[in-house]
Amino acid sequence: MASHAATPVSPADTRGRDLFRILSAAAALTTAGALAAAVLAPPDAVQGQWQRLMYVHVPAAWLAYLCFAGVLAACVMDLRRRSSGSVRWATAAAEVGVVATAVTLVSGSVWGRGVWGVWWTWDARLVSTAVMFLLYLCYVALLRTDADEGRVRRRTAVFGCAAFAIVPVVHFSVLWWNTLHQRPTILDATSGPPPIDPRMALALSLAVVAVSAIGLLAVLLRVDALGRRERTARACLIAPAPVEEAAPAQVRAR
Repeated sequence: MASHAATPVSPADTRGRDLFRILSAAAALTTAGALAAAVLAPPDAVQGQWQRLMYVHVPAAWLAYLCFAGVLAACVMDLRRRSSGSVRWATAAAEVGVVATAVTLVSGSVWGRGVWGVWWTWDARLVSTAVMFLLYLCYVALLRTDADEGRVRRRTAVFGCAAFAIVPVVHFSVLWWNTLHQRPTILDATSGPPPIDPRMALALSLAVVAVSAIGLLAVLLRVDALGRRERTARACLIAPAPVEEAAPAQVRAR
């Protein structure tokens, strides 16, 4: 009886399956987090229903931190060993991080309008977050310039590393200065157990994991898109230009 050889699996198929798994996990986590935030978690005793914006605001800020840490790692790798792959990862992480920071600012502004009565105040957390948004927006703009060769690319990587200094300033701003913004609820290890209802903590944890999965999927898709663009551009440069055929000489009639 003849044996059938196993069909080889291409890297593209494997990549597609991995992306589908991440998409499925993100969809399931998002559904569970949304249900927990809307149904399971109770409203805050002081802020009321406005507090439910926490399940968007906090995960978006956390995703921004993760993305900018990824930018830092990719820029360090690019400085140590120049690689187009590290630039792709830095670009994708920066773009997703900028979007996450924008969501953080918008949701925080709406939350502040409901609780403080103003859309914006010159609070240390708000100002430092806006500075972080502008810094990484400038970094994305630098990446879109022609920085493939020479010192420009190195300076862009150095800028990406230096920009990460704003991230701890954003996080610890509510501890270093007196601000309207509340202190960290989960990541503040100086005040003992977090003062949060267990149902709120569960909903927030699901939201953070769900948004992290969505952010990872967005970064992977963006890296793939940038890789395809580079391969297409490289193929256009390598492909020989078409040679025009000479027009046949006209026969002179005698």
